[in-house]
Amino acid sequence: MITQGPAAARSRWKSGLIAALGAVALAALLGAAMTSSSATTAPRSTTPAEAVPSKPVRLEPTAREGYTAQRVADIIAREHYRREPLDDQLSSMILDRYLNALDGEHSYFYASDIADFEKYRYALDNAIRDGDMQAPFAIFRRYQKRVRERMAYSISLLATEPSFQQAESYRFDRTKRPWPVDHQEMDELWRKRVKNDELSLLLAGKAWPGIVATLRNRYQNVIRRIGQSEPQDVFEAFMNAYTLSLDPHSNYFSPRDSQEYNIQMSLSYEGIGASLQMKDDYVTVVNVIPGGPAAISGALAPNDRITAIGEGAHGEMVDVIGWRLDDVVQKIRGPGGTKVRLQILPAGAAPGTPQKTITLVRNRISLTAQAAHAKMRTVMRNGHPIKVGIIHVPSFYQDYDANRAGVKDYRSTTRDVKRLIERLRKEGMQVLVMDLRGNGGGYLPEAESMVGLFIRRGPVVQLRDTTGHVEVDDDPDPGIFYSGPMIVLVDRLSASASEIFAGALQDYGRAVIVGQQTYGKGTVQNAHPLSYSIFGRKPDLGQLNVTIGKFYRVTGGSTQDRGVTPDIPLPSLIDVHEVGENTHDRALPWDHIQPAPDFVPEGNLKPWIAQLIQLHDARTAHSPDFHYLEADIAAIDAMRAEKSLSLSLKTRQAEQKSEDQAELARENAWRVAHGKKPYTSVSQIKKDESAEIILDEATQIAADEATLAAQAATVPPLPPHRAPPRPAASAAPQRSRTE
Repeated sequence: MITQGPAAARSRWKSGLIAALGAVALAALLGAAMTSSSATTAPRSTTPAEAVPSKPVRLEPTAREGYTAQRVADIIAREHYRREPLDDQLSSMILDRYLNALDGEHSYFYASDIADFEKYRYALDNAIRDGDMQAPFAIFRRYQKRVRERMAYSISLLATEPSFQQAESYRFDRTKRPWPVDHQEMDELWRKRVKNDELSLLLAGKAWPGIVATLRNRYQNVIRRIGQSEPQDVFEAFMNAYTLSLDPHSNYFSPRDSQEYNIQMSLSYEGIGASLQMKDDYVTVVNVIPGGPAAISGALAPNDRITAIGEGAHGEMVDVIGWRLDDVVQKIRGPGGTKVRLQILPAGAAPGTPQKTITLVRNRISLTAQAAHAKMRTVMRNGHPIKVGIIHVPSFYQDYDANRAGVKDYRSTTRDVKRLIERLRKEGMQVLVMDLRGNGGGYLPEAESMVGLFIRRGPVVQLRDTTGHVEVDDDPDPGIFYSGPMIVLVDRLSASASEIFAGALQDYGRAVIVGQQTYGKGTVQNAHPLSYSIFGRKPDLGQLNVTIGKFYRVTGGSTQDRGVTPDIPLPSLIDVHEVGENTHDRALPWDHIQPAPDFVPEGNLKPWIAQLIQLHDARTAHSPDFHYLEADIAAIDAMRAEKSLSLSLKTRQAEQKSEDQAELARENAWRVAHGKKPYTSVSQIKKDESAEIILDEATQIAADEATLAAQAATVPPLPPHRAPPRPAASAAPQRSRTE
């Protein structure tokens, strides 16, 4: 996530708040059939689900939705970077995206429904311009009807306990399958789906009466909650089908969800610190927010699915599959310091595979919790110790209010990193590792000023707006603070501001980039609060974020889509086919502009990189750590590749036993190699070692770089805070950096 505050926004990058939202943070707000939300403790005015009558209420659009649609279309026509007209071609894309948002698994609508909706294919563009929302509401009402039918049929199946002895399978991934053609095909699909639900609970240790009670309650909840849909839910889903047909980061938020969005962006709220979205009946984790309880625990990851929630250490686990996202968020929320238990279906795991239960302590997420922190490691090389300083930067932050109020020691990423470097220097640091894994971005000026700590002077990033105008942002404080060898460690979740930082240091030849190809989020969004005046009041119509520009590296290449490619790639459990900008079908493409004026590389690390790769390959070829990590990745990839499940109890038990044995063998091979006592069961495995394995290898690479730097040193490094002044003719423009 990147944000530019009010002062910077007064440049030609439009008026108002300009947000270059981070890949992960913004994805948290991209709902499927329903909208998404952060698990915070902000007060909400929604009525508890249990208090709402289940009698269906016919959903109809109001004048407010029609007016808002016209406002959204007008803003997009003026500002969106693509400059694509709202025409028949876009109308066709909107329809497909809306249908898949509602029924992504092709399990509710019939093929005849889809054929009936074809009459809207080239009419939605006119409907949006005219403010006529009848078509999307008609589609949603049909969806409501089909959901009620499927849930009623599912409940009827619970009357008889099925046999789990037959050799049949259930295809759970139907995203690319055709919609069922008739009742017989639909019933068979749902018979297997319900049977898989039953078998999953049976494998989890539930007896048949408990299975029936759990599933009946689950299916009845779906009926009740689909009946609670409000006009703003339907409108938000449809408007996002429109905006997401332009790019993945333009979004419409209903008044309710715009409040959630602003709470999240405030960086100060209580909760578990995770952004959630609804996806195919599952509340799915999109982002684990740095500094929050979930991030600190390390137990929750993007794409994990929450299937049940329990209050406190011993509260009953309540099944939440099929719940409205709002209600799940409400259940996760609670006073700071209290515990909440989440039952998790891990990312990529098929429905019915073994789940895990984690306990988190709700807490307030603040700048302090997200602050950069450091540690020192010592690595031996040729009999000599090499001291490697490691600074982890979870996000790019600044205490804007304190800065604006004139507080001398306000917190910021750059200030904290300078302080940490000074501390590490005193401890004898010889090489620095900047760990940006999981850093989804933050305040753009902080990324720019942090680049300035490591280069003498020059441009940092280029920004091109909708009109084609290119603006160059320079190092705001010419001079170098740290001139020694350094590594920047990134992964697929490093996005936006992290990519600007890593890309600039790679282009200047100041750092070796190590890890995984980054996310590729290189676009800028402008936030538009929507309202209109009526009788002296201004009703809240929600908020629209529109993509208005792209970031480019100083060499001219965009960070969009491709991100930053590491000089030395390292394996990762994060699947690049599931996470990243290029996984979105309407992501803006990578392109290239002219290099930034006055850009002059400060070093050439390519000869060192070749040597570092040789040393890395030799070290990891027989490494038990890397064998452990690669085996874990292979096992997860195999799990992700599965599209169907056996509905035979005996087969599923055998598969689960085999998977448990393989996991235990992998874990124990690693433990024995490190002189640790082997585990006797899978239940003893509590910690994933992959994050430390990657950091360990990055530390080794840093030690190699320090050795090469010592061998090549012919002149002393520049002292801190001193560099030749930049000529006045090329001086950076005087722009406010108070964010």
